[in-house]
Amino acid sequence: MKNQDTSEKQVNKVYLSIGSNLGNRINNIEKAKFELQKYKIKILKCSSNYISESWPISSFPYYINIILKVGTTLKPLEFLKICNLIELKLGRVRSKKNYPRTCDIDIIDYNKKVINLANNKLILPHVRVNKRNFVLLPLFEIDKSWKHPKSKRNIVDLINSLSIKDLRSIKQI
Repeated sequence: MKNQDTSEKQVNKVYLSIGSNLGNRINNIEKAKFELQKYKIKILKCSSNYISESWPISSFPYYINIILKVGTTLKPLEFLKICNLIELKLGRVRSKKNYPRTCDIDIIDYNKKVINLANNKLILPHVRVNKRNFVLLPLFEIDKSWKHPKSKRNIVDLINSLSIKDLRSIKQI
């Protein structure tokens, strides 16, 4: 008989940022959550919805964003592939960088590891996590003790380093 601990796949704790600024934004986010669960990705925690200016081009439609904490047995690149498939299924068209989209799913943190895989196809923690109000504020809502896996800075310190403009340009809805 196999030892139960070694026969079961390890459940990895992953933080995802999901955003939408085209179409029915809240519905797009709900569909993304539903699709994740189809791949046996368990939603452990979900932040409120946050509305913020499009970044870096503020004239584009406003985004609605959430943060999810999920559990998965998928490896990092497998997980990224699923996220990309869900974005496509929900109508994401990859045009110019930072242009409007129906669904954007970013892996923010995977098991608190520092990862650089497949010629920079997946860099974790997400390279701009410490600059993004739409990631940090909902992340704080669901995990007040989160620390940046690379810099080891805590979330309160990261939020406090945001500009006043960034802090004022996002609202929980």
